[in-house]
Amino acid sequence: MDNLINARFILGISPGQEMICAALGLPAAQIDDPVLITSDVVVIVASAKTGIDPKVVAQWSTFRELYIPTIVAVIDFADGDVDFEDMSAIVGKMLEPVLTPYLVLHADDGAPTAVINLEDQMITDYSGEKSAKLQSDAEHRELILEFKEELHTALTEGGWDQFVQGLIIPAIPLMLENKLGITEIKRFLDLIPTRS
Repeated sequence: MDNLINARFILGISPGQEMICAALGLPAAQIDDPVLITSDVVVIVASAKTGIDPKVVAQWSTFRELYIPTIVAVIDFADGDVDFEDMSAIVGKMLEPVLTPYLVLHADDGAPTAVINLEDQMITDYSGEKSAKLQSDAEHRELILEFKEELHTALTEGGWDQFVQGLIIPAIPLMLENKLGITEIKRFLDLIPTRS
């Protein structure tokens, strides 16, 4: 019964589905599952290698009529031709435009190791055993300026309350290997009030 009171689900099929569910503490559901109409929030999995579950794409417009707060978790962007920013743009074409509150930062070898928060410009470094918060430098702030301004413009009307109301969708990078994105997704899950 508790699942129906505070229903939160992961939608989309990926090879790492069970690990994603475990990392985020959410059960998986199918887009055509009737229980979704009771959902408080859902996380859609979008793979930079395999795309988005065709069932999610096919039923997206019907699902969106419910105005359920939705987060897109972008996976498989570490070692492919499509990076996080590219995949976010693809999601925007396949489903609807998304906002990117974080951008991925890479180590010298090209591995994704950190995210930068576009709102406060703080970096969360996932390259060590524990994540670390760091101040961004002038070079980082210059590189993200266009993305930061775009996000600011989108949030001017109502901030992240627009997400809570199911009006805007954040896309968040997710890498289970170094836990990049787990805290960031949970930040948005925590914006959704729980019902008792």
